[in-house]
Amino acid sequence: MTVDGPRSTAPDVVDVVALGESMVTFLPSRPGRLADVPSFDRAIGGAESNVACVLAAAGHSARWAGRVGADGFGDHLVEAIGAYGVDVCAVRRDPARPTGVYFRTAGDRATDAHEVAYYRAGSAASAMSVDTMDLDAIRSGRVLHLSGITPALSADCLGLMRELTARRPGRPLVSFDVNHRPGLWRDARHGHGPEVLLELARGADLVFVGDDEARDAWGLGGPEAVRAALPEPELLVVKQGASGATAFHGTDATSVPALHVDVVAAVGAGDAFAAGFLSATLRGKPVRERLRHGHLWAAAALTVPADLAAPPARGHADRLVALDDTAWGRLRLGPGWTHAEEGAEEEVRTP
Repeated sequence: MTVDGPRSTAPDVVDVVALGESMVTFLPSRPGRLADVPSFDRAIGGAESNVACVLAAAGHSARWAGRVGADGFGDHLVEAIGAYGVDVCAVRRDPARPTGVYFRTAGDRATDAHEVAYYRAGSAASAMSVDTMDLDAIRSGRVLHLSGITPALSADCLGLMRELTARRPGRPLVSFDVNHRPGLWRDARHGHGPEVLLELARGADLVFVGDDEARDAWGLGGPEAVRAALPEPELLVVKQGASGATAFHGTDATSVPALHVDVVAAVGAGDAFAAGFLSATLRGKPVRERLRHGHLWAAAALTVPADLAAPPARGHADRLVALDDTAWGRLRLGPGWTHAEEGAEEEVRTP
């Protein structure tokens, strides 16, 4: 599967459209419980807009489609995401509903001490629907990137997702990151999360799912079991954490081990992996190279403290992707690795 066909010259056609909720994120000024943190720094958060921002930083044309309040936080999101070079013409402003916000602790999200406080119930994004969004603008990309967060927000959001994942002639390549968030579905009255996510994934062309998500949501163990449950997508990517990732293209399976990374913050890697894989897809790269680009872009996110990280320069990433298996296995990436100069691959450390 590639999307390297003729590119329209129409000004409203972009490489990727990413649709979903973005929120203003408040990051603590120091470690500790939310109850003890005296101040917070403002940032942006949203799986789909993260993908759009990273792709735009890499030189792709990207559009974010979403819905925010007609408030200061909505202004901030539109301006901050637009500053990455992302087209925000498909963002709608809601005069009656607020922009969602959330607070989180500074610790690793995988630990029990991590806290997240969401204030998104009744947000502007929960009013996204077939009637409130510009479907022509949303479908005007070579790729439409969606995630399993959106259908959890409301029945209207689920209806929009069903419309966008319906298999119709002429639609863009539909990319779907499962992003199973059990907490979002806990009080949902419009569907059972695992069943809804499986339904939507079956309507996509390209699906990203973590093996832990597949196990928790669907009781599936191992990439082959996930593929058996999801035969419909032309391309299925099962992320296996530190072990690597496996992509199924039809019946062919390709596995690429993960890189050794000196992790600074374990946030943002999933969105970065999807962006790297999509970038290589847009460039018509073979599946093995797409997986390697996904790992490299994830490593860029893991080696900075923020959720969003600039991807490696295209030439530098291409040279690392071209390494043989032995050299790839020896790579160890730490902070600052994305700034390597031309021909500086030998400076990347080995374990």
